[in-house]
Amino acid sequence: MAPILLNCMGNDHSEYIQEQVQVKNPYLDTMEEDILYHFSLGTKTHNLPEMFGDIKFVCVGGSANRMKAFAQFMHQELKLTGNPKDLQDICEGTDRYCMYKVGPVLSISHGMGVPSISIMLHELIKLLHHAQCRDVVLFRLGTSGGVGLAPGTVVITDKAVDYSFQPRYEQVVLGKVITRSTELDKGVAKELLQRSSELPNLPTVIGNTMCTHDFYEGQGRLDGALCSFSHEEKLEYLRKAHEAGVRNIEMESTVFAAMSRVCGLRAAVICVALLDRFEGDQITAPHDVLVEYQQRPQVLVSHFIKKRLAQAI
Repeated sequence: MAPILLNCMGNDHSEYIQEQVQVKNPYLDTMEEDILYHFSLGTKTHNLPEMFGDIKFVCVGGSANRMKAFAQFMHQELKLTGNPKDLQDICEGTDRYCMYKVGPVLSISHGMGVPSISIMLHELIKLLHHAQCRDVVLFRLGTSGGVGLAPGTVVITDKAVDYSFQPRYEQVVLGKVITRSTELDKGVAKELLQRSSELPNLPTVIGNTMCTHDFYEGQGRLDGALCSFSHEEKLEYLRKAHEAGVRNIEMESTVFAAMSRVCGLRAAVICVALLDRFEGDQITAPHDVLVEYQQRPQVLVSHFIKKRLAQAI
């Protein structure tokens, strides 16, 4: 039976007392072996508690190269022994995702869009459960389009919302639509905001993040292969989004928030805005500027992790 998750302080998700990462599938207990196919791992072929039992922080992001770079960055920040360039991809047996372990930190790529990250999350949550991990904090690090924000601004997500600005994720199961809440841990968000104030050149806000199912039409871009709306209609939609508290747009946050919440994981989404969508659709900043922007969520989360580890000593 999955461990019981207690909520001792009303509806504040940050007050959950977590005994162990949960799964919500009774059939897993009846399986002789659980093969985590897209990670190239399994409960019989690998000693998951030995490999991953000390994990306290999981950081996920779309790009394999970016998450490898983050793992190397964390290796340096935690002052671990060895050469960070020698880090091995735990998922090297597959080309779907990459995974690097750096002390108590796991860095994993999730690809682009809800379907890709949802597959990764199913196997990640099962991995943490099989490894008997406890008190894990899960972060999604990424890039996004800002809504009324200067490029380079980091957005810590309050609620992940859908196309109609509602905090929900709709999953079709056996032909029926299941709706799940997408509220994220407020305590972690507040702590991240506090940590951002301790770092130079890191403009940061808390706001809602809109998750769409594609990069072009779903986000109201005028530069895709298809466009069935006017420039004025685009701006009106963005204005409505901004009035609803939306400060950035990306493509993974709703399922990330929903699955984390159902399984009792404290989670946060931290994305940098690469442009203000009121000003345009195409990303035109120089490469070196974009690289620095993309590092900002990583710097913030690294600072958060180091502070948490120092407090635990």
